[in-house]
Amino acid sequence: MRKIILLLTTLVVLAAVNFNIYQREQLITEGRLVLLALAPVDPRSLMQGDYMALRFEVANQAFRQKDLKTLEDGHLVLTIDEQNRATFSHFVADSALADDEVLMRYRIRDGRSKFATNAFFFQEGHAKDYTKAKFGEFRVAPDGDSILTNLRDKDLVVLGTGQP
Repeated sequence: MRKIILLLTTLVVLAAVNFNIYQREQLITEGRLVLLALAPVDPRSLMQGDYMALRFEVANQAFRQKDLKTLEDGHLVLTIDEQNRATFSHFVADSALADDEVLMRYRIRDGRSKFATNAFFFQEGHAKDYTKAKFGEFRVAPDGDSILTNLRDKDLVVLGTGQP
């Protein structure tokens, strides 16, 4: 009986993990492309080993005069230009989004806002490939869930690959 319970538990865990992987793959392939401008970061924490600490300008725009310690996780609306660059529009209202708007989820952690992640990890020894980063490339689902997929330079060229 213990073996059956262990086997069933293992199968449920594996199914849940694989479903999560499937959802993330779908987000990467079908999510809307959104570029968030990077905000300056403490130079001492910019490159720490094999990752880059990230902050985004939309966070500065959205939370400029708000006490982040009192806020909860939520969603905001971003306006997207013809090059997929995003700027803060407003916090979520119960109205439909315009064609040039996208919903994006944020989290508040330790008094800081976070969009999907606050770091970009790269292969060891490749830090110099990302020093010109000006934008974070996200794929965003209609429900506001997002995943950081690349970093781009000022000309919107994907860094680390040399391809736009």
